[in-house]
Amino acid sequence: SDHMENICGYLMKYTNLVTGWQYRYFVLNNDAGLLEYFVNEQSRHLKPRGTLQLAGAVISPSDEDSHTFTVNAASGEQYKLRATDAKERQHWVSRLQICTQHHTEAIGKNNPPLKSRSFSLASQGSANSPGVQRRPSQNAVSFFNVGHHRLPTGKRVPIMQPDHLVDVREMMSQAEGQQRDLIRSIECLPASGHLTSLDQDLLMLKATSMATMNCLNDCFHILQLQHASQQKGSLPAGTTISWLEPKISLANHFKNGAAQNFPAEINKPASVREEQSIAEPCQLTREPEEINPDEELEDICDDKEDDLGAVEEQRSVILHLLSQLKLGMDLTRVVLPTFILEKRSLLEMYADFMSHPDLFIAITNGGSPEERMIRFVEYYLTSFHEGRKGAIAKKPYNPIIGETFHCSWRMPKSHVATDAATNSSAQPPSEQVTLPKDPEGQAEPDYYTVKFVAEQVSHHPPVSGFYAECVERSMCVNAHVWTKSKFLGMSIGVTMVGEGVLHLLEHGEEYTFSLPCAYARSILTVPWVELGGKVNINCAKTGYSASINFHTKPFYGGKLHRVTGEVKQNMTNTVVCRVQGEWNSVLEFTYSNGETKYVDLTKLSVTRKRVRPLEKQGPFESRRLWQHVTESLRDGDIDKATEHKRALEERQRNEERLRAETETPWCTKYFLKDGDGWVYHKPLWKTVSAAQTQQTDSN
Repeated sequence: SDHMENICGYLMKYTNLVTGWQYRYFVLNNDAGLLEYFVNEQSRHLKPRGTLQLAGAVISPSDEDSHTFTVNAASGEQYKLRATDAKERQHWVSRLQICTQHHTEAIGKNNPPLKSRSFSLASQGSANSPGVQRRPSQNAVSFFNVGHHRLPTGKRVPIMQPDHLVDVREMMSQAEGQQRDLIRSIECLPASGHLTSLDQDLLMLKATSMATMNCLNDCFHILQLQHASQQKGSLPAGTTISWLEPKISLANHFKNGAAQNFPAEINKPASVREEQSIAEPCQLTREPEEINPDEELEDICDDKEDDLGAVEEQRSVILHLLSQLKLGMDLTRVVLPTFILEKRSLLEMYADFMSHPDLFIAITNGGSPEERMIRFVEYYLTSFHEGRKGAIAKKPYNPIIGETFHCSWRMPKSHVATDAATNSSAQPPSEQVTLPKDPEGQAEPDYYTVKFVAEQVSHHPPVSGFYAECVERSMCVNAHVWTKSKFLGMSIGVTMVGEGVLHLLEHGEEYTFSLPCAYARSILTVPWVELGGKVNINCAKTGYSASINFHTKPFYGGKLHRVTGEVKQNMTNTVVCRVQGEWNSVLEFTYSNGETKYVDLTKLSVTRKRVRPLEKQGPFESRRLWQHVTESLRDGDIDKATEHKRALEERQRNEERLRAETETPWCTKYFLKDGDGWVYHKPLWKTVSAAQTQQTDSN
């Protein structure tokens, strides 16, 4: 009570993706148990702009930085706030937690346990609600035999001892069985009539029962960790106790009209047991592997995504998923139903953005800094169309930590645009690049080779690193991307946090660039993808930059997939090129000399990537790692695909837990941490620098 003081002051409040952070004046009212905020201190005497009840709330410092924290009210509303420094954050968090605890305990004292009662679906609505009118005599206890009970009066619940965990597990198993029976009873209802399996109340009951069992499983996991810490004396450094992903398969639970099986371990397919039994990745060789492009074959895989029928058939799954999500909720740890997955890993999707290697290689052939920047913008804008497969918004597999993907492209030299003004003799001798010559003296091939490698370097947060190079043209690109997903109501937003750098070693130029946000729209009907946000491309050496805007469709009118941009010389602030159009259709480039160029993306030739056969791939290469999930999706067996996917995810969690307990850091294979980013271990700029040093020494 000594610390129950009313505090007030300015904090930054996150509003939305458009508005971002705004300063607001916050007041903690301890007596009422309220957190209120106003536009500024002067408007404090007016009605607050927002109010949160703190009873039952959760106050959580954010792991994003030392200034941010969240207030999650029992109603589901959330405030994301940011203090000026770590000390101020701690002051607010501690005062909010004390106030929350006080008012939560007060509610518990004023509301004794309920008497034994039955739960009625109809009783949840008003007397005039449609649910009551269509089934006045039905309730859940008579239909499903579900009830709530309390202990006899006078008996106290004993303190749970570690050796009682076995009893808890047994009781939870019984509860899981009852929950499965409940789901089956609902799903066996007819598809039409007064009471159907798609009834909104029943869908909510299914979601609530599932969320309850997931919460109990998570709590049991925490108890197990506490038990282990008591045996060892303390938790190992680095161990985290976090909420796990749902243990129950959405596809198994919500495929209407099908009786579900929960086979024992012995009945699992051999491929699933193999996925679960692969050794700890750090025990495998983590030495970088040199991939020989000659072993790669042209990719014949052409996975077309399903049409709308597959989405419509799983409508109840989407309804269930939406019932568990809240606005602004981070989807990083949410397990999405298998049927919405693409048949490829996110790492392979990044490779598909390189499907126009002729435009990529042509960048360095530009005869001037201005032309090279314009060529890079052209390549950048044409890369997104092929990166998306199909009209429906589907999600690629979340890469497993340590997962890698390798491929390459061969591009005939005659197909790459050149510039008559560009040749090596036009450069000063100090800027010419010399690479090691082929020791065998073989004839130079008539094609360029672009090699690509990607690796999942982190699981939480999910960070991918990828690198591509064309040795013959002395150019390479290195990038790292952290995908952050948010639930936005009827859409899902994905922010691509990170940076890429294109190195043109022949010219000594570096081009830094970012990536736009992606949105899956209309997720209840026909989901589709659009890009949004502003990205920048800069070359510090030449002083040229590009600003590109991906426009989201306005509520009324407007075009889909619209993009605009301009390239300018920063020193003179002169715009040398403007671009407009659609990133998946036709782009129009207008140059400073008045000329106009049109690029029809639907007619651009796509170069197929080259990939090693599965039998030559390592166990953690994307296609081999996910092969059973992909095969099941191709066969239309969603349940089997879900089982394989869950086996991979469970193995990853077990490995992560083992590393935490043994204090073993994760060892990346191809990428090294460099400040806030990740860099390929043997980039071309290091190879070229070593070759130039060797040439200087020999002279």
